[in-house]
Amino acid sequence: MSLLRIDSSIRTEGSVSREVLDSLERSYLEADPGAAVVRRDLGRDPISPATWAAAVAAGMTPEDRRSDEQRAALATAGELADELAAADAVVIGSPLYNFGIAAHLKSWVDLLVTDPRFAPGTSPLAGTSVVLVVSRGGGYGPGTPREGWDHGTGWITRILRDVWGADVTVVEAELTLAEVVPAMAELRPLAAQKRAEAHEAAAKLGVALRAS
Repeated sequence: MSLLRIDSSIRTEGSVSREVLDSLERSYLEADPGAAVVRRDLGRDPISPATWAAAVAAGMTPEDRRSDEQRAALATAGELADELAAADAVVIGSPLYNFGIAAHLKSWVDLLVTDPRFAPGTSPLAGTSVVLVVSRGGGYGPGTPREGWDHGTGWITRILRDVWGADVTVVEAELTLAEVVPAMAELRPLAAQKRAEAHEAAAKLGVALRAS
């Protein structure tokens, strides 16, 4: 069994999505200390959008006329595809930024789609369990002022489930900015509750992934 962990938070300290993924990874390894975990940190080591553009251009260029940049982009896409295809289970941290997913995570998806194995219609992750850990600074649930403003979770879930065929479970932590935004002070108890619930759910999923 191998677990692929993808982080996309731009924060290395104080990131809720990283913390919740830590809980999942910890429980996964406690279930089997010898299990393999492959980590890709898109926040610390981002993929340039220019790499995606070069890979797209390469796909429209005869092989013998491709530039070194295009060949390198295709090689990077192949590396990402190899990594994802080899995983028995995948966990992804997806913070909500400006009502959408992190640009780093979008670049990862875009580049993967240039590899024929992950092009639409291929379902390369059929039978693969994917846990998506979503963190949101505010509240976006039913009845809140910003209900429907989360345009990131639905998109990445559709890519993982409907395009790539994965079995997706979403873990959500909301109100993560309550501790640092004075106007959200009254929401801090609820934020702490939601954070604890996310950690608990992630820990249980870590065990379940290892047992599957």
